[in-house]
Amino acid sequence: MTAKPTTESQCLITVNGTVREFTGPTHTNALDFLRGEGLTSCKEGCAEGECGACSILVARADGDATRWTALNACLLPAVALDGQEVITAEGLGDRTDLHPVQQQMVEHGGSQCGYCTPGFVCSMAAEYYRPERAAPAGTPPDEEDAADHHCGPNGFDLHALSGNLCRCTGYRPIRDAAFALGTPAADDALAARRYRPAPAVVNTDLSRADTPAGQLGRYRRPGTLQEALRILSEEPEVLPLAGGTDWGVEVNIKGARARSLLAIDRLSELRQLDVTDTHLEIGAACTLSELERGLQGRIPLLDKLFGQFASRLIRNSATIGGNLGTGSPIGDTPPALLALEAELVLSSVADQRMVPLADYFTGYRQTVRRPGELISAIRIPLPLSKLTSFQKISKRRFDDISSVAIGYALAVEGGIITKARIGLGGVAATPLRATATEMVLEGRAWELETIRAAARVMGEEGTPMDDHRASAEYRKAMLASSLERFFAAQLQETGRLTGEGK
Repeated sequence: MTAKPTTESQCLITVNGTVREFTGPTHTNALDFLRGEGLTSCKEGCAEGECGACSILVARADGDATRWTALNACLLPAVALDGQEVITAEGLGDRTDLHPVQQQMVEHGGSQCGYCTPGFVCSMAAEYYRPERAAPAGTPPDEEDAADHHCGPNGFDLHALSGNLCRCTGYRPIRDAAFALGTPAADDALAARRYRPAPAVVNTDLSRADTPAGQLGRYRRPGTLQEALRILSEEPEVLPLAGGTDWGVEVNIKGARARSLLAIDRLSELRQLDVTDTHLEIGAACTLSELERGLQGRIPLLDKLFGQFASRLIRNSATIGGNLGTGSPIGDTPPALLALEAELVLSSVADQRMVPLADYFTGYRQTVRRPGELISAIRIPLPLSKLTSFQKISKRRFDDISSVAIGYALAVEGGIITKARIGLGGVAATPLRATATEMVLEGRAWELETIRAAARVMGEEGTPMDDHRASAEYRKAMLASSLERFFAAQLQETGRLTGEGK
């Protein structure tokens, strides 16, 4: 998509059908901008993207069509919406003409204090308009279901609400409201909007006073990857910004400010998905939600990861390259990608180089990425090992940071483990491969005795530490037990497929 230039002093955002000008500092988030415009349905509950009270709808490109996408307004810079279309709860309906989502929330008692309700309504509306949603699908709403994706009889995926918290109503009436939704009416303007192209990405360059001292803060959205790389080469102080789900927290909670931000999340060169006979290449600016749809289960290990990565609201913004670029030891994607033997494509003005992910991390939030380089793609070699698993140990099942994360990819031929790759997160200053455990597994029989021998080694991998999420001893115990969990799950799956298991 070709970017359109704008002036250095103007940022225009269409909100609920009305064009509004954003005139604030570049660090201002969309939540504060919208509330400043009198659209107070958008609420701040946590300022970290964990509660969903600030959920809004943004028109995102979906091929040649448009997808209404729910995003956390508290993490999204308002200037990132330059030239875009936004819908808040006020824009969905009003007291005299409720939107179907709002109507169902009323009829099923889905709101009590009301603070979280507008956020729920926007997240529900995004799922209501999801093109793939169709009835019948999933299990009946009154049936217990522990599956990651629990869909109602109308095809409503409850993962759409995984980033929305309610502290007083309880989730049953909200779920009932979601499962009672039908299909959009023929005269539904937002439904019709899906069949037209999304707004073009705007080539933005804004400089505004951004601190009490009046220092300028600059936000740029270049039109091409080459332009972005040139800026990075010439201005080493520039901070590349993709989905902003990490940086937004730094801004809101720690008061972080960047003198110069470079938005790379909508660069078309970073948003490709290519498959060859030897590898699959993923553009670094693809969001987790886009990958989930685009891969269509082609990489089972990543498919097992997606539902456990934060929430739908976060996955709609967070990019796979950004999750690696932060260098965090507790990111969810590194363990899985390490198990898949992924390589990173690092691009600069001068050249492009390949780096195995296993060699990318050098220390706590430190990597081999040089000044002027960007992660442009992630390359996964083919064929894939058939036995895979992603285990995330955290205090909450969804929308939480891991204490330990483990990715498995094993190949077994004739009852012998011919290849074992295991990625670990949360047990050292960097994500890492469990190489000692891999060596114990390879060449041995796929049986419990082998697994138990390897588990003893696994418990000693890494250098786990005590922190507020878990103790070092707990992390070691989780590592040691995870292999047996993996083995049991694979046997159960084999039994299910052959009819021998329950």
